[in-house]
Amino acid sequence: MTAPHTSSSEPAYNTPSADLELVACPHCDLVQRLPALAPGEAARCPRCDKELWRRREDSLERTQALTLAAAILYVVANTVPMLGLSAVGHHASTTLYGGARHLWETGQEVVAVLVLFTAVVAPALQIGFLLAVVLAARRPRPAHWVATLLRHQPKTATWSMIEVMILGVLVALIKIADYASVIAGLALFALGGLVVLLAVMQAAFDPREVWIRVAWADEAARAATAPDAALEATP
Repeated sequence: MTAPHTSSSEPAYNTPSADLELVACPHCDLVQRLPALAPGEAARCPRCDKELWRRREDSLERTQALTLAAAILYVVANTVPMLGLSAVGHHASTTLYGGARHLWETGQEVVAVLVLFTAVVAPALQIGFLLAVVLAARRPRPAHWVATLLRHQPKTATWSMIEVMILGVLVALIKIADYASVIAGLALFALGGLVVLLAVMQAAFDPREVWIRVAWADEAARAATAPDAALEATP
């Protein structure tokens, strides 16, 4: 193993391997070389049998299209009524944000914050982070801030729980169906489509394709990696 760069005025970085196909399994730490894969094929760890990488065809283009579609549905889901109720001559409707606000006003602050974060804030961050990444990745050398978004974007996907909220809404609809006429708004259908799009969007995205392009913290070390040097020489 080579020693890290040392300097009194600069941070010390490890020296990377020139073979960028060498990876460590995130589950059992076995170091191995990724084979050449055709689109759709996956490499699995020979020790723990976990999937290391799946090559996706046209990952950035497909992810960008799916992310833009998800952004449109997100706007629709948060601007038009989600549910309408009609009982004894009275009519009422609410949006996703309006439901969270009503929970807050009725004294259920904790539930309101959870609903707002998991159904409004987290999906917005998930879509926004991924859209910023795929757009920035189209540059010859994306800025290093893209790496920060790449690290945090999976966390936003974990906290995005629109499907849980939809399930809760459906249960509530069944309970009140005998007492009032329930009208499903356009936002409810938009949320259903958004759940599907978010899952497909994450499945289509290949972060490895971005990592090989993004600017390094130590750009001098990049020049020492043979595959990347060949990439920079490619017009």
